[in-house]
Amino acid sequence: MAEDQIRYDVMTQDALRGVVRSVLEQIAKTGLPGEHHLYIAFDTHGPGVSVSNRLMEQYPDEMTIVLQHQFWDLEISEERFEVKLSFNNVPERLVIPYTEIKAFYDPSVQFGLQFGDHGAANDADQTGGSLPGLIDDADAATGLPAVADATGGKSDDGRASGARSSDSEAPEGPAAEVVELDAFRKK
Repeated sequence: MAEDQIRYDVMTQDALRGVVRSVLEQIAKTGLPGEHHLYIAFDTHGPGVSVSNRLMEQYPDEMTIVLQHQFWDLEISEERFEVKLSFNNVPERLVIPYTEIKAFYDPSVQFGLQFGDHGAANDADQTGGSLPGLIDDADAATGLPAVADATGGKSDDGRASGARSSDSEAPEGPAAEVVELDAFRKK
């Protein structure tokens, strides 16, 4: 296979991270509409990530936050977003660069994105990396790392334990599959 010198994989990830940024910009301006709520998984040790030492100890590799009812001071920039959440009634400010987001999921509409390693080499088959994929599965949130809830704990099913059951359970329907953009490349 020819070497991808254009780096379509990197451009695709950047474009899809732009979708996340656009959604967060809209929410920062107008709030979350309807039943929308967001699960955002990110690398806690990534460059530019800022979380407290206390949270870093609880979530040494990855952390998933839920933006739903209780979040404050959402600030959006070109490179990152900042948000304030409460863990064990202690307000914490999180700074998350878009490049460190591993997954983005809105269970209210069963839409999500899963990101591969941003620095992966150009051929996913050779490196074990992959292009970002669309998550379109009612049970996709269970594949995310444990979710930090309002008390700073983890729930058994990987979802926020403080969420209402109607918010944390996806509606029943036919299960879909994760579609990876790599599937459309010519081999």
